[in-house]
Amino acid sequence: MSHLSSGIYWADAYLQKSVSPERAVSKIRSGQRVYIGSGCGEPQKLITTLVEKSNSFSGLEIVRLFGRETASLTAIADRTHDTNLNVRSFYLGAAVDSNIASQQRFITPMNMSDIPMLFTSRRMPLHVAIVQVSPPDDFGWMSLGISVDISMAAVRSADMVIVQVNNKMPRIMGQSFIHVNDVDWIVEHDEDLIAVEPPTEGREQAQEMGKYVAGLIEDGATLQLGLAAMSQVTMQALSNKNDLGVHSQFMIDDIMHLYSTGNINNKKKGFNEGKMVASMAIGSANLYEFLNDNPAVDFHPSDYVNSPFIISQHNRMVSINVARAMDLTGQTTAEATSATHFGGVSGIPDFVRGARQSPGGKSILLLFSVTHTEKGLVSNIVPKLEDMVTVVPRGDVHYVITEYGAINLFGKSIQERVIAMISIAHPDFRGELFERAKDLGYIGSERSLGEAALAVYPIKLEETIERDGEQILIRPAKPVDERRIQEHYYNLPEKDVESRFFCPKTIFAPDEIESQSYVDYINDLTLVAITGEMGFGKVVGVGEFIKIEAHNMAEVAFSISEGYQGKGLGRLFIKKLAAVARENGISGLIAVTNPGNRAMINLFKSLPYKVKSNLEDGDMVLTCRFSELAE
Repeated sequence: MSHLSSGIYWADAYLQKSVSPERAVSKIRSGQRVYIGSGCGEPQKLITTLVEKSNSFSGLEIVRLFGRETASLTAIADRTHDTNLNVRSFYLGAAVDSNIASQQRFITPMNMSDIPMLFTSRRMPLHVAIVQVSPPDDFGWMSLGISVDISMAAVRSADMVIVQVNNKMPRIMGQSFIHVNDVDWIVEHDEDLIAVEPPTEGREQAQEMGKYVAGLIEDGATLQLGLAAMSQVTMQALSNKNDLGVHSQFMIDDIMHLYSTGNINNKKKGFNEGKMVASMAIGSANLYEFLNDNPAVDFHPSDYVNSPFIISQHNRMVSINVARAMDLTGQTTAEATSATHFGGVSGIPDFVRGARQSPGGKSILLLFSVTHTEKGLVSNIVPKLEDMVTVVPRGDVHYVITEYGAINLFGKSIQERVIAMISIAHPDFRGELFERAKDLGYIGSERSLGEAALAVYPIKLEETIERDGEQILIRPAKPVDERRIQEHYYNLPEKDVESRFFCPKTIFAPDEIESQSYVDYINDLTLVAITGEMGFGKVVGVGEFIKIEAHNMAEVAFSISEGYQGKGLGRLFIKKLAAVARENGISGLIAVTNPGNRAMINLFKSLPYKVKSNLEDGDMVLTCRFSELAE
């Protein structure tokens, strides 16, 4: 750190330290380790000057979080075989996959929360730190602006600090300030900050995922977002949520928009209330202007923002990140792609763990089910990760969402995880994944996927109702519901079991229940009523139909748990089942019941169709056709 300023008024020291970019770069010596401010806060002029002078150096090591490659340092490293300089990045980013592949060797895998300590402990001593800052205020304080992240630790621990003062760098509140007295050389150069348009790849699929995410996020939640089209679409899906907060590694444009519309107000965070907390901004010029001198925003270093302990102190903390691929057990890789721009180990594990420890917290991983390649579709859900890097271990994975559905893997067995993952895979790959899972011993050899292999979950049938202050979700059954449907039947009173199955019954075998949860949602549909947390909820009602091909009619059956009878669940079931059957070209409904089962008879007659009834072998057979309305 500088000693030039001792006993000198800061403004005079500022003038003494002001030099040209070339003079500042000339202060760097061969063999030194040089930290460069990263992301959209790159000191572009100083990087360009360093590249121009690179032939005069040897053995220089460039350390950075990630670079936008204003001037290509990695190209120099490639060309000189790391002789002039080599690059050490903690985060991988590029606009196209080919560039990412060529930069793999530069990565140092670390959790974001641990990197500042690497500098301050001098385990990785920094000789020089080059960063971009705002002009000093009346007291000599300059802001690191949109890139506080690990830059603050670098500035505090480097032997020499060079700053590029840019009038276009916003002055951002929080722990973002360094003083003129604490820097060695100052280069004044104004330039536009790097602006990044949000990725658009996969936006259509992301719209589907946004619906599932919105269903998991409650009013008053605190959000963390990764960088991808999926995360940004998710934010747009939250436009009807209230009292949201933000504690996130990245500040992006969609956070700004939701704050402007009042969806985000940070009033119920439980920690740092009233403030949106982040460590860096990546977005448009409008975002950077929004952040300037905004008292609602605090930027802090990564060891604070990404600390699982700090993250866990927020109410209903929800981390939303993008995975690149997952295996059938939940092992996750999150390396960079052209759809995410940035990736690596980075901050994802910090937020996944911190969010799950928060009161009411959730960790959500978003995943495109497939990648489009020149050779066709490739599944992003694979039997095993094989040669891909595990970023989130399966034990840390909580909610997973693709465009085909949402699942909760927390606390689930390998078999349950496999069934769940296959249910949200692209239909073209489900059969193949199912057979491979058998080969690996992940599921029993007697299991069959059947019609569920091509089924697309109809989210439009989901409906949440409230009964006696309790939220009950009515939705189509999924393969993951098998055990809970089985428990529902085991807990029914004997009379209700007889009413549903027409005989005393004490065993509800897995293969029997499998037929209700492995459905195609068109000719074979089961609806369940569930209370409690997704993935751990209790089935309190089951309504189903199965198409009778010979008559083009659908036979329906129902069972409602004892404590939930008389709450209108049966009417909701039959109304939805009738609507789906009619929409799919089925002619009508059939129900077979005991003649004394007045509840079932009245339920069937609640439909707006003409009902016919007759006795067959002692059973009451009820029928209605959708073409015949009740008088």
